[in-house]
Amino acid sequence: MFTGIITDIGTIAARDCTTLKIASHYDPASMTEGASIACDGCCLSVTRIEDGREGALFEVNVSNETASRTTLGTWKKDTCVNLERSLSFGAELGGHLMTGHIDGLARIVARTPDGESARFVLEAPAEFAQLIAAKGSVALNGVSLTVNEVVGVSFGVNIIPYTLTHTTWRDRKPGDLVNLEVDLLARYVERIAAGRFAASRAISEQDR
Repeated sequence: MFTGIITDIGTIAARDCTTLKIASHYDPASMTEGASIACDGCCLSVTRIEDGREGALFEVNVSNETASRTTLGTWKKDTCVNLERSLSFGAELGGHLMTGHIDGLARIVARTPDGESARFVLEAPAEFAQLIAAKGSVALNGVSLTVNEVVGVSFGVNIIPYTLTHTTWRDRKPGDLVNLEVDLLARYVERIAAGRFAASRAISEQDR
């Protein structure tokens, strides 16, 4: 589990088919093989750790399925990615609970200044847009954000200066695709509602 509070910006040091080597500022001694780490919001398992120039240099494997459904398929050497270590029990929950399981890709359609902050408008895949609610939470490239407004498949978020400077959102622009994870609670509410609708429909058909 993760919270969407980014703790480092990593850089892709090398890519070999489905293996990524990521340079970070984490202490190598604090990391263990097999641990989970969110890379731009996608939960990946650390398979190898070594000392880098400024911190831990770690490897992760990316399946073809993950590469095709997230932005990870486009990553190349020197790509910067948001990093978050997995949540520890007792740690502060600063964002919202996230699984690191990406639902789909959202496209940035606008970026406008709002004082020192930036307002982004994005379009979500239609099948997930209904799970995004105004004043609810959403994870975009691993960052926990509050939704400002929702209009059809479009929704807006505001990113404060601190987040802009401490994540890769400082470089995001219209046309970019970002990893989208909808609120975990919204998934279960939809599942329950769909189950009740199906049950109600079945009863109605039996009564005919």
